[in-house]
Amino acid sequence: MTKQMKSRQRVTEHGEVFTAEREVNAMLDLVKQETERVDSRFLEPACGDGNFVVEILRRKLTAAKKSATPPKRKKPQPFEFEKQSLIAISSIYGVDLLMDNVIVCRQRLYDIWNNEYEAVCKAEVNDECKNAVRFILSRNIVCGNALTLMCVDENQQDTTIPIVFSEWTLPFNDTRIQRKDYSFAELLASAENEDKFRNTGQLNLFVDENGEGEPKFLQQYIFDYKKYQDYDYTQKSKGGIQVEV
Repeated sequence: MTKQMKSRQRVTEHGEVFTAEREVNAMLDLVKQETERVDSRFLEPACGDGNFVVEILRRKLTAAKKSATPPKRKKPQPFEFEKQSLIAISSIYGVDLLMDNVIVCRQRLYDIWNNEYEAVCKAEVNDECKNAVRFILSRNIVCGNALTLMCVDENQQDTTIPIVFSEWTLPFNDTRIQRKDYSFAELLASAENEDKFRNTGQLNLFVDENGEGEPKFLQQYIFDYKKYQDYDYTQKSKGGIQVEV
């Protein structure tokens, strides 16, 4: 059973209390349909070490296996599951004030993803995909202040660096991935102006299902996710595309 607090000092200084597994599942069941969509996006603005986001990922990976399984087949296709699992893990976002929580949260997400990846893909597992997932998690789970929308230092004080989130999509029939970077402030401002938010209270952080309401992005890249470490993010190179707005 997951402890609900690490220390009384952390509760006093940061108000840190972790939600128990039973409550996590009960709350996620309220949006059960969304948790079982591979591409639905979730943001936990006080993610701690990941109790909510790891359960979301488990549900998404179950959906990914179903999506990667052809009709009349019992097992998912390895390459299709690899792509679906990338979509699943790249759609989960988290912010926390404490770097130790961020590190643990990233590792928990990675371990859950990796266990399923190895179980499904077996001999077709590759280190390039694993490295890409670690890179995605380094951008999706960030150390920052969700109230001020800024990154924080080792003393939990705001820096001058804004929180930036990346939207990841795989619009091609290969291993190319599209990444768009947005400031958290721009995402919230754009989402709060949408009719959908005013009617439902649910934020749509990137773009809606009709391709409308996209906020202004900072930069865009298209690159092979298995070769992301070879891509020069400062200029057009090695087949990648960068667009600055």
